[in-house]
Amino acid sequence: MSDVRAPRRTTATGGAAVAAVVAAAVLVATVVVAVTIGPAALSPADVWHVVATRLGLGDVLGHAAPDRLVDGMVWQLRLPRVLTAAAVGAGLAVCGVVMQALTRNPLADPYLLGLSSGASLGAACVLVLGATVLLPVAAFVGATAALAATLLLAAAAGRGAGAGTGGLTPTRTVLAGLAVSQLAAAATSFVIFWSAKGDQYREILSWLMGSVAGATWTSVAIAGGAALVLGTLLASTGSMLDAFTFGDTAAIVALRPVRAAALGVPVARVRWVLLVGVALLTGALVSQSGSIGFVGLILPHAVRVLTGARHRALLPLSALCGATFLVWADTLARTVFEPRELPVGIVTAAIGAPVFALLLWRGRARS
Repeated sequence: MSDVRAPRRTTATGGAAVAAVVAAAVLVATVVVAVTIGPAALSPADVWHVVATRLGLGDVLGHAAPDRLVDGMVWQLRLPRVLTAAAVGAGLAVCGVVMQALTRNPLADPYLLGLSSGASLGAACVLVLGATVLLPVAAFVGATAALAATLLLAAAAGRGAGAGTGGLTPTRTVLAGLAVSQLAAAATSFVIFWSAKGDQYREILSWLMGSVAGATWTSVAIAGGAALVLGTLLASTGSMLDAFTFGDTAAIVALRPVRAAALGVPVARVRWVLLVGVALLTGALVSQSGSIGFVGLILPHAVRVLTGARHRALLPLSALCGATFLVWADTLARTVFEPRELPVGIVTAAIGAPVFALLLWRGRARS
């Protein structure tokens, strides 16, 4: 039997590797092309010229100094925005995969634990106070506070029910997240109604809908660093997430049920660690982009059509596809109604809702 299965696993692994290489190439091309699109048209050669010069390779490659206007458009305006969108898209997609596996809920996304509502509350508070410079910090603090409230509520409910694993079951976690999310949303609405004045309404609304319009290299460092460090750590847990897919008490191995602990998965501790990791990554991303919906929900389902349920292939490919998707969504947001810009969350919802409906229809047809 092992002789028959080995080639299949090798073929599947090779196919996933090829898909990842192709997705990475598409992402690189997407970043370059997206930077060229705007009111002032640029060429890929202009982008390469500016980037090479900024990286100190201009003399080595014999490039002359780029035009100052072109340099400013590429390096100060468009490239930070595109790279921030790529980092946010990749991180949200990875978080969506992890949340769907941990909660065994196909409708789970990174905001399921109330993170988006908590971040929105923190952002609304500093915006009505006029402390815009503290917006990223307040959003991150709000997101982590919402996570803490959700996990504490879920654990307390479990202890009250006599659960043997600290009460942190998928069902209780989802319900606790829903309660915290609604409470934070109500508090946000109260802050806006009671305190917002003038242009503060527009600022808060734009943030709540999600936008990377004000991205800088600081945004790239925060979002990109979080996606690289925390996203890589989460993406390395594929085998654990495969075990969670079968539930806490049983997994299918060699066609017979065994306990998840027998697979070397300490269920309660791993779930706590992964949930905290998702929250920290989501909080860092939301602090730079606002609440961008549908990325963490749709991308895992779309990529799963190609990879199946194997998380070792699903996680990295979801990150690459999520980055590409959000870059193009933001490009549409800033160009379709030029010179006016849409919040990118409107575009992701407009694309994500029908795509999700299509995926549901395909799943219904197969069943």
